[in-house]
Amino acid sequence: MTNQPEQPARTTHRLDETLVAVWRGGDDIALETVPVPALGPGDVLVRMRLATICGSDRHTVSGRRVQPCPSVLGHETVGEIVACGAGGARAVDGRELRAGQRVIWSVTLPCGTCDRCLAGVTAKCRTVRKAGHEAWDSDWPLSGGYARHVLLPHGMPIAVVGDALADALAAPAACATATVMAVVERAPRMAGRRVVVVGAGMLGLTAVAAAAAAGASSVTAVDPAAERRELARRFGATEVRPTMPDAGPCDVLLEFSGSSTALQQGLRTLDVQGVAVLAGAVLPDAPVVVEPESVVRGHLSVVGVHNYEPRHLTEALSFLEETRDRFPWQDLVAEPVPLEAVGSLLTDPPGTTPRYSITAH
Repeated sequence: MTNQPEQPARTTHRLDETLVAVWRGGDDIALETVPVPALGPGDVLVRMRLATICGSDRHTVSGRRVQPCPSVLGHETVGEIVACGAGGARAVDGRELRAGQRVIWSVTLPCGTCDRCLAGVTAKCRTVRKAGHEAWDSDWPLSGGYARHVLLPHGMPIAVVGDALADALAAPAACATATVMAVVERAPRMAGRRVVVVGAGMLGLTAVAAAAAAGASSVTAVDPAAERRELARRFGATEVRPTMPDAGPCDVLLEFSGSSTALQQGLRTLDVQGVAVLAGAVLPDAPVVVEPESVVRGHLSVVGVHNYEPRHLTEALSFLEETRDRFPWQDLVAEPVPLEAVGSLLTDPPGTTPRYSITAH
């Protein structure tokens, strides 16, 4: 599947208004025509080509997750550059950005100057702002992808999408795939090791594929849903299990379910020098008991990952390009529906496809 970028947009006059889906609490999501702010130096304006519906946005709308309201949601987006502010902007790999390029961008917008940013942990910047998470009455109202246009402020990590990747593969790279790249970085040496992936949603399936591509000796996917276990097989799982106790001993445990019960059981399966990377526990759940003696005697490592670094954007795109013919990535994203349908996608019960999508064409 290939999506060629459209011809570069003319930027001799400023775009005056755009269409956005404003979430005002609960199931109140309505399209509104709003002004487009003038671009400041280094800002980038993109036209949304395709946005996928991340489960965290469903959690926000349902009340399980708190974020500023009203706001424009959406943070898994591929867009086409319409214009750049004075002085231009550059992608994370250093290339100059220009009108007409297809791009994805980070979930997080770091300050770049605090101690955490200077230490290379921009995902946990002390004043971090987030795409699709900013208040409508803030200085960044057009932060979310559920809109015809998105404004990317100066300093936003942006990556250019190659012609080989379809929009449906590129959009999830801005969140799910890049997050998995960060997880894989925290779980080195997967080649020849026994990997267990807990939770076979979008992130878990991507992690299964990453482990298989890295040469893991076995990849076990754990998920209670039969259709997700079947999908996991198509993405490289050598075994699938409905529950954790059946998984057996492992060297690498990648946890995406957010279930404390599954994590508790999973930690007990780690073999000597085992590594557990937690990425799914983003909502409150029951505490997990960690036995210090087991950690000490087993030389175990337990680490967490929340969001990712700019380099993971380009790694995500490269990984998808390298594996686009090996794994059926296109089957993970449903055919896009118009922007007008985003409200029902966010409020209706989720279907069996890991990602649903919208377009503003």
